[in-house]
Amino acid sequence: MAKPLLEFTDRGIYCETGKFYIDPWKPIDDAVITHAHADHAYWGHKRYLAHHLSKEVLLYRLGDIQLETIEYGETVVKNGVEICLFPAGHVIGSAQVRVSYKGQVWVVSGDYKTEDDGVCAPFEPVKCHHFISECTFGMPVYSWKPQQQILFDVNNWWANNVEQGVATVIVGYSLGKAQRILQNLDLGIGKVYTHGVIENTNEALRRNGVLLNATERITIDTPKDEVRKGIILAPPSSVGTPWMRKFQPYSFGYCSGWMALRGAKRRRAADRGFVLSDHADWDGLVSAIDATGCECVYLTHGYTAFFTRYLNEIGFNAREVHTLYGDDEDPTNVIDEEITESRDKVPSSGEDIKEIGEIS
Repeated sequence: MAKPLLEFTDRGIYCETGKFYIDPWKPIDDAVITHAHADHAYWGHKRYLAHHLSKEVLLYRLGDIQLETIEYGETVVKNGVEICLFPAGHVIGSAQVRVSYKGQVWVVSGDYKTEDDGVCAPFEPVKCHHFISECTFGMPVYSWKPQQQILFDVNNWWANNVEQGVATVIVGYSLGKAQRILQNLDLGIGKVYTHGVIENTNEALRRNGVLLNATERITIDTPKDEVRKGIILAPPSSVGTPWMRKFQPYSFGYCSGWMALRGAKRRRAADRGFVLSDHADWDGLVSAIDATGCECVYLTHGYTAFFTRYLNEIGFNAREVHTLYGDDEDPTNVIDEEITESRDKVPSSGEDIKEIGEIS
């Protein structure tokens, strides 16, 4: 029996034949990076390989690194092992890594979502023998509504705030969520103002040739009365800080998949919770894994125990593995009381899985 092409080590996902790691979390020589989020792209490696559209964000976040970038579908060979990137649909520049050698094919998904958000290249299923998948939202309670519906609600909320004379602050992760929100805002309502962290990311993406809607960085000289007429894009780290409080009175909205849980909005003291995630929901995970035709699926982060049990029950060969991924959506523990019972019940193949743990 051939030795597995990829293995899970205390440094990351390792290809011994190719002498490289995928998304390693400890310093190594050769790193292949799926995307530029901090839990997948660490500082300290000697050499990096990533998708072209991750280039400027990686340089902004990691500094002067030795970075090689390639396009989707382009193949790089390391010690006889072929590496090819495919769209993950997670954020701009995100990629699945296809690794092949002597007929053995593995795919590392990184993070992914299956809905086409119109901003990053949409997810493409890749046929393989072994698929390494996230399951951040691997519970039936997580079922996303179409993006168009969520952003329609955001724009209506913003317009109402302008009429009421209160500022609008919407929170989302600086890479991925912020650009997705930005590109779907109704700019007829007003200007888009940005926290410095988000604007730095936007500028990096623009240097990479990404076309984004106009934004204005908030500085100490930005007139508060003008900001109140627009919408403020802010990162999660700004919540509850003096920077945010200076816009009072304001209405504060939080964009995250965790907003599907009643307690999540309450714990963030948000006025509005918008269920918008850059990860696949339950149905998206199941359909994506099925589309690979894989012989074995490895689940790296999220509801790994629950999702592994479910996949095995419906006929997949699923295994739970330990990694250090999973902080990009929101590092706060948001498991709520309303899903504790559903964690202990795996829906059978003849059951309506969406009803398990459904929130009324």
